[in-house]
Amino acid sequence: MKSAHIHWNPCSLRWGLGLLCALAVQAAWAQTQPLRLATGELPPYATANRPDQGIALDIVRRAFGYAGYEVQYTFKPWTRSLEEARAGQWDGTAYWGRNPQRDVGFLISDNVLTEQWVFVYRDNPATKPFDWKDLSDLQGLRVGAVPSYTYTPEFWRLQKAGTLNVALAGDDLANLRLLLAGRLDVVPIERNVACYLMGAHLLPAEAAQLRAHPRWLTRQFTTHLMLSARLPQSAARMRAFNQGLRILQGSHAYADMLHLPGCSLNPRGR
Repeated sequence: MKSAHIHWNPCSLRWGLGLLCALAVQAAWAQTQPLRLATGELPPYATANRPDQGIALDIVRRAFGYAGYEVQYTFKPWTRSLEEARAGQWDGTAYWGRNPQRDVGFLISDNVLTEQWVFVYRDNPATKPFDWKDLSDLQGLRVGAVPSYTYTPEFWRLQKAGTLNVALAGDDLANLRLLLAGRLDVVPIERNVACYLMGAHLLPAEAAQLRAHPRWLTRQFTTHLMLSARLPQSAARMRAFNQGLRILQGSHAYADMLHLPGCSLNPRGR
């Protein structure tokens, strides 16, 4: 990479460019080789089957782009992605929720996106629309769940106490099918995951019956880029990424990326 002695720095002028100016200077020093990130399949957030490779991975790519970095993703089983990235075989891995044990050996980014966990129900004009404020409001309803999911501690506490009538299924798609069959009343599910499953596996007439309550189950499921702490370049890269992420999150483009178009579960008006 060509070195340079900068005699004139536009960032020293009071142009009010803020982070964009700082990143423009940093981009001049970014490495020419793409950053190599390991990841796994979780459509629509991370997947080899979309041109942008998924919502979360596209956000990571765009944020790095502000600092002049290119990103190259390799898809592997999630556990292998994590272990190999921790060992420094990859520059890092995306995207992950916070976990004290899993975070060891990594630098953790600011929040890439917050997963949108909502209650999905079947729209039935003959019955009163589903509404809730507290989880106790679900008492008397048949609630679908996947046993390996976190949801919230309160959700599982109420299930264990018998306050919630929770039926367990193997995955989200099974719960959506049970909902359509009238065997469940509500299902907690990540909004965009549900939209993907509806588009990929349900008939249009089936998908059109499903709605999402606007209240989120939780806003605690932040997700993150993780860079290997073994690599000396990781700290500077993470600073550049977080700066780019702040710029992206302040744009209309970021808000638009968080909703799959044409899905009946989107907030009204999208």
